[in-house]
Amino acid sequence: MKKMLIAMAATVALTTTSAWAQTVLRLSHNAAPGNPKAEASLKFAELVEKKTAGRVKVEVGGSAQFGDDAESLTNMRLGTLAFSANSQGTTSNIVPQFALLGLPFLFRDLEHAYKVVDGPVGDKLGEYAGQKGLVLLALWDNGIRQISNNKHPITQPDDLAGIKLRTPPDPMTLDIFKALGANPAPLAFSELYIALQQGVFDGQENPLMNIYSSKLHEVQKYISLSGHKYEATPLLASKMLFASLSKADQQAVREAAVEAGKLNREMSLAADADLRAKLTAAGVAINPVDQAPFVAKTKPVYDKWAAEYPDMVKLIVSEAGKQ
Repeated sequence: MKKMLIAMAATVALTTTSAWAQTVLRLSHNAAPGNPKAEASLKFAELVEKKTAGRVKVEVGGSAQFGDDAESLTNMRLGTLAFSANSQGTTSNIVPQFALLGLPFLFRDLEHAYKVVDGPVGDKLGEYAGQKGLVLLALWDNGIRQISNNKHPITQPDDLAGIKLRTPPDPMTLDIFKALGANPAPLAFSELYIALQQGVFDGQENPLMNIYSSKLHEVQKYISLSGHKYEATPLLASKMLFASLSKADQQAVREAAVEAGKLNREMSLAADADLRAKLTAAGVAINPVDQAPFVAKTKPVYDKWAAEYPDMVKLIVSEAGKQ
């Protein structure tokens, strides 16, 4: 009975037109239009159709049109959704090792992070994803994260005391901000703007490109350049639906994922340099942060995760040290 239900669900996600056998597959993401994740998703769809000579068409649903990140992961594992440009934190609730890319203050900058995730670390994460019914097509970028809030500038860990801070549903981020003395709580990204506007949270943490594209700066007074963690955007596929494609089309999808990822990273790098001026012009107070006391306060986070995933923490820290 279970196999029958899964097979029926798969037919909903994979539609073939009899006229010329075009397979239509859906891709979900939570980003606003213009965000590097959103633009890369459109590029991926364009490249897949081109590289498969029209045999595979990807329909993109941004701003959580096809469900939020958690729903997308569930639907991919059921075979009712083909692709998701997902969030690192949400993915880590299914594949916990993804959270380790967000170990605090691990990477110097974006290019340092790219070198690490494109090597043995990414390969290993792909293995773990496969064990959970997912195919890791590429690790796109979701930036180095900064803190915003409506109370005051954050210049030292004590400034976070009493700050109610929204985080993704990500255990690593929660651990970081608990160690720093904040009052963190998870909330879906699609609900964040209204929650900040209504004062449900004092602040949040995101890369500048997400803050700007989702207009969070309209409801936040201060941005502190903490650079406390990096996040990738795992571009994932349903293992079930991916296996239904021909080998040639599987290869085309993989190539499209990597090529679209280059656009994503280029946009992310440009945004990180460009948006400080735009956010300042929009009236947001931006302040630098001395990372040293924050690094010291978050050392217990490494200890906790190393106890749970010793081999993977050792691999990531070692690869980060080599670059």
